Amino acid sequence: MGVERTLAIIKPDAVEKNAAGAILKAIQDAGLRVIGLKMLHLSEQQARGFYAVHKARPFYADLVKFMTSGPVVVVALEGENAIAHWRELMGPTDSTKAAKGTIRGDWGTDVERNAAHGSDAPETARVEIAYWFNATEMQAPVEALP
Repeated sequence: MGVERTLAIIKPDAVEKNAAGAILKAIQDAGLRVIGLKMLHLSEQQARGFYAVHKARPFYADLVKFMTSGPVVVVALEGENAIAHWRELMGPTDSTKAAKGTIRGDWGTDVERNAAHGSDAPETARVEIAYWFNATEMQAPVEALP
């Protein structure tokens, strides 16, 4: 697949459990590079905009409420097959079905409070990374470094 970029969000439940450092360590231990990082407390407008794709879904209002309930850590990642690699490291969306050793299995509670978000495709990753980061807030691609 090659080197890709993807977005990770450490959600409010994991930040509240003081798990952000452990999750970042797991990301790096898995071979993914952190190329952008910021902690934010999302406004309702930011959460609604980011999750607009789910606007018609019955869980949308609860998702926005949850994502604005406390700080999140937004992370741009880069690595070989980064999208699939991060999604595998996260585990299934429903934390009750996630194996121990995955982010959601270790830090999530259920399908809503599941500790982490990850992009699901290259185009989604591009849009999601651009939503949170501008070019000056991220490390240059490996191929662009001297």
